[in-house]
This record gives sequence, structure tokens and C-alpha cells, in this order.
Amino acid sequence: MASNAPIAVFDSGVGGLSVLREIRALLPNESLLYVADSGHVPYGEKSPEFIRERCRLLAQFLLGQGAKMLVIACNTATVAGVAELRELYPDLPVVGMEPAVKPAAAASKSKVVGVLATTGTLKSAKFAALLDRFAHDVRVVMQPCPGLVECIEAGDLDSAHTRVLLKGFVTPLLDAGCDTIILGCTHYPFIKPLLRTLVPDSVSLIDTGAAVARQVQRLLSQAEALADKSPQLTRFWTSGNSEDMSRILPLLWGESAPVTVLPD
Repeated sequence: MASNAPIAVFDSGVGGLSVLREIRALLPNESLLYVADSGHVPYGEKSPEFIRERCRLLAQFLLGQGAKMLVIACNTATVAGVAELRELYPDLPVVGMEPAVKPAAAASKSKVVGVLATTGTLKSAKFAALLDRFAHDVRVVMQPCPGLVECIEAGDLDSAHTRVLLKGFVTPLLDAGCDTIILGCTHYPFIKPLLRTLVPDSVSLIDTGAAVARQVQRLLSQAEALADKSPQLTRFWTSGNSEDMSRILPLLWGESAPVTVLPD
């Protein structure tokens, strides 16, 4: 693969920007491509067949832009589509997401771990397998969070509405004795400041964006494909409203950038 080709990242919406930020922080010389499939957000309520189709289409588009690697910055899309993409593109590194069950189980002193995630992630066989593999000595309390992704997509990170919604999701976890909470959706790191006001300081909040960035670095290093020059501008596309994404980029990405509507 060409070392100065871009890394491509996609998600059901803007949540994967939390992963993109970690990749940029760890690998500042890399050029980046990002697709927010916001016209179909949230994936958590969609069928696996629909999500696999979207994964195929987005991968094909990003490869057409010259990507050297695909990062599926979405737990639900990883569950549905990562195996198929790896079969379709055996010579392409494809990195997925999974909830941080192993580090959360190791970190918990109370041995009660909470998971905030979409319905699709919590119901998946892959998540069940993670629990079976890594959660033998802990109790895992699962909490689906309908409506939370939509709040974050709208840039509504700290309003009274979002606070009430999030408090309703977190309270059962605290009541159950959770001292560690997994943020099982790439959207959720953006409401970590709000979440921190709702849980005691003693409760650990764990997400996997930094671990994914390290995996990207490892795979590119093994392939001797790390970029060796300063990057081009990061490029953004959306299947939703480009003005909406342009408005939210400074909040979630930290700076403004042009956003192009994804071709049909």
C-alpha cells in the first residue's frame, strides 16, 4: 500500500469523529478521510442486512478515494459488517470497534460493570461473546440508550433534555453498584463531560478510541505504510445534511472544514 495514501474512517454519523480525533493525535502525519452516514443514523435500530449493505457501499466509495486502510468507527457496524469487508478486501487492513469489556472488567473493584450502548450492540452475538470471554468474574449491567445518538448528532451535548435522558440511563447502573461504565458507542465520548457530572469521581468511564488508534498504528507500522510527510487536509463527507455537519464539526472535531454530500 502507498504510505502517503489516506486512512479512511466511517460511522453511522458524527460519533466516529471521536475515533478520528484519537488517530489524528497519535498519527499527525496521516491524511484522513471521514464519512458520516448520517442519512441513516442510528444504525442501532437497523437490520444487520441493511448495515452490511451500507458498509459495502461506504467501503467501496472510500477505496475509490485511494484509502490504504478502513476503520469502522461504529460498534454496531463492526458487529454487522467487519467480517464481510475483510473477506471482500483480504489485502486491505480493516479495523473495527468493540466495547471495552476486558479493560473494564480488570478495572472494576466492585466487580459490577455498566455498559451504555445502542440496542443493536447489546443484542449482538459479538457482544455476547465478549462477555463470555472477558466477564467471568464481573456482573455486567447493560443499558440501551435510545435517543442519545440523535442528541449528539444534533450537537446537543449538555442541554437539560440530554441531561435528563442521560441521567435516566445512568441511574440504574449506579443503583446496581457499577464502579466502571463502558461507553459502548463512538458517539458517547462527546457527552463524557456531561456524564462526569452525573456520576461520582470514583466511577471510571472507558471507551476504545485510543486503543483503535494504537491498532491502526500497529498495522501500518507492520506494513511499513506509515505516512512519511505532512498530511493533506482531512476530507469529510455525509449522506445527511452537509450544513448540519458543517455546523457541528467545530464542536466535535475542533475546527471547521468543508463537508461534501456523499454521492448516491
